[in-house]
Amino acid sequence: MIVDTTFLIDIMDNEPVATEMLKSLVEKGAPLTVTALSIFELFSGLTRSTSPLREYEKIQSVTEQLPRWSFDEVSAERAGQLHGMLISKGQPIGALDAMIAGIALQHHEPVLTRNVKDFSRVPGLKVETY
Repeated sequence: MIVDTTFLIDIMDNEPVATEMLKSLVEKGAPLTVTALSIFELFSGLTRSTSPLREYEKIQSVTEQLPRWSFDEVSAERAGQLHGMLISKGQPIGALDAMIAGIALQHHEPVLTRNVKDFSRVPGLKVETY
């Protein structure tokens, strides 16, 4: 299961619903992964933080043990097709979300996110929330 940036941020902020979901997934032994794109988003926020060292430590604490999916050529093709199709349908999603969805579809992984509104528009993508 790919954990989206929203979930990671909620974990870093000790949001009760997210921490309970994490606890449940760990107890079940669910394999959790993260994309390089979520790492990008977290570090983008880090550079704008008033406490960058503290934020860096939080990012490391929630991501250091997670295997990472990169954004490869096949994922890029899927993401580009998804992004263009959804724009054509008048249902656009952000480019980074399309890229995360492309990675998830390529690797047959569900996405765990609070951002169900955007990810649920992606045909064939399994979306889980908390």
